[in-house]
Amino acid sequence: LMAIEFKNLEQLKLMRRAGLVVAETLELVKAAIEPGISTNHLNEIAVKHLKKSNAKSNFLNYHGYPAVICASVNEQIVHGIPNDNKIKNGDIVSIDFGAIVEGWHGDSAFSVVAGDADKEDLKLLATCEESMWRGIAAARVGGKLTDISCAIEEYINSQGKYGILREYGGHGIGSAMHQEPHVLNFGAPGMGPELEVGIALAIEPMITRGTHKTKVLEDEWTVVSQDGSRGAHFEHTFTLAPDGKPFVLTAFDGGKSDLGRLGVEISSLIS
Repeated sequence: LMAIEFKNLEQLKLMRRAGLVVAETLELVKAAIEPGISTNHLNEIAVKHLKKSNAKSNFLNYHGYPAVICASVNEQIVHGIPNDNKIKNGDIVSIDFGAIVEGWHGDSAFSVVAGDADKEDLKLLATCEESMWRGIAAARVGGKLTDISCAIEEYINSQGKYGILREYGGHGIGSAMHQEPHVLNFGAPGMGPELEVGIALAIEPMITRGTHKTKVLEDEWTVVSQDGSRGAHFEHTFTLAPDGKPFVLTAFDGGKSDLGRLGVEISSLIS
């Protein structure tokens, strides 16, 4: 049996503090992304804000990982290591970042186009991001884990032909960054563990404009599409609060606007 960690309200409020550090940091990083900037520069912005926030990085030294953000460009989909290469006009830049406050974790990611964007790249990003919201909106107390997976896959497939990564997915999160259960971004609904109050999950679809097939580069971290197609990655950490309603711990508004337009009311127990 999988050991899923269920959190009480006090613990969720600490996770919210970590989530807000993540949201603030990603906002600062996103504002700095433009052609000519290096991903090392973006990592430095994140390092500074972690320090200012009295928060710790959950990425740095994780299995030897050397930075506080993952910065993946174009055909790099996830786990790219920041470097001195300059971001070019039209590049897709995916940033993943996490923080720890008083032992509790937050984790979130976004993709953005630097400079002038190709229409198909924008559609890729919009599809990936919306599939994440559809996944979160599908989570109900008493529902099953793969209700989320199915909602993500159905939305992506409704938008065109995209490769949905198979080996990578979302995860439980709380007193550690990666916990049970693993959350697939595809599959039939109604399977896996039951969703209960106090569960916290990082939902993170990863898709490409080509096939789902990936390989890991020699740095043993960077995941690229085998066919060289560009990828997108979005992630938020959410919980089903004690009132049974969802709350997105890494979104400034708790997910109110995005879940609201999908007909889902967020919890009022966490702010």
